[in-house]
Amino acid sequence: MSVAYAVVVIATIAANLGIAAADFASARFVLNNSAEVGVPRAWLPLLGALKAAGAVGLLLGLAGVPRLDTLAAAGLTVFFLGAVGAHVRARVFHNIAFPATYLVLAVASLLLSILV
Repeated sequence: MSVAYAVVVIATIAANLGIAAADFASARFVLNNSAEVGVPRAWLPLLGALKAAGAVGLLLGLAGVPRLDTLAAAGLTVFFLGAVGAHVRARVFHNIAFPATYLVLAVASLLLSILV
């Protein structure tokens, strides 16, 4: 395991657990953002669960479960491609950097998990 892999995956885990917690707590910024891009409030628990599941998958992969990190990172990549797409579809660009950052972390975790 490389240091770069560990650092990127740990950052991805932390970021996703943090935003999943915000989804579960119905944080004001989450409610505002989801309304702005047209995501129903009722979807927030499911979206939070998907982010948390991706983080747990990365954690288990980091702990040694073969290829679970790659699968989790691939799932998060698809998830955040959808999130960026939702922002583009709704023409909400003022905060697109947030889902784009999560997407970059997911893609970096995916690439590094393949290379390790």
